[in-house]
Amino acid sequence: MRLKDKVALITGGAGGIGRETALLFAREGARVVIADVDDRSGKRLAGRIERAGGAAAYCRADVSRDGDCASMVAVAEAEFGALHVLFNNAGIMLAEDADAVATSEEVWDRTLAVNLKGVFLGCKHGIPALRRAGGGSVINTASFVALMGAATPQLAYTASKGGVVAMTRELAVIHARENIRVNALCPGPLRTELLMKVLDTARKQQRRLVHIPMGRFGEAREIARAALYLASDESSFVTGTEFVVDGGITAAYVTPEATRPR
Repeated sequence: MRLKDKVALITGGAGGIGRETALLFAREGARVVIADVDDRSGKRLAGRIERAGGAAAYCRADVSRDGDCASMVAVAEAEFGALHVLFNNAGIMLAEDADAVATSEEVWDRTLAVNLKGVFLGCKHGIPALRRAGGGSVINTASFVALMGAATPQLAYTASKGGVVAMTRELAVIHARENIRVNALCPGPLRTELLMKVLDTARKQQRRLVHIPMGRFGEAREIARAALYLASDESSFVTGTEFVVDGGITAAYVTPEATRPR
């Protein structure tokens, strides 16, 4: 088992990428804390893991709130004795998110509060727990749009994910000698409820698919497998990266010059 004796905290753990990751981490031996605002789905998922012989706990947490982030880390240590893997995965994509002219301040503030501030607060409270455990892995969910922008305007979302990538790089450098690795996981377009609510017609979906060399949306379980690698000791020399799992979209549209350090 690749995560035997590890304790993992997954925000946004009740659905999509978080749900698939919680199930996979549990199968690989981790004790899992599922943090979410969807109490019903979170409790059901924790129960499913336990019935399958795993160990899981659900904790209600709005990651935009400092107190909730402190509480979810406290739950991990109280329930399972330590924290080794912090997966800052919770995120939102609002249908009203558009360009700079059309996006309201409310949509901007809410998006950055969850997608960017939520990662900051997760790290603020989670990194001290990783220190207490002797080190570990932080995985921050970003997006391919952080590297290349979006074909359809979604400015707040893109800006929030760009911030996650920048913050990840700095945290990786700061904590590299503490045995704490920090990586950004950058999925491409996925067939998840989050994206399908925005791409709610066949025309919108096709407009996005035309840009993906593999010609399909990714699946949440595929991103979970990438998270498993970053969580496990197999990635022991990997930190500060943008781990891209995108069906080839950035390879098709981002030139080497655009990503070369200046």
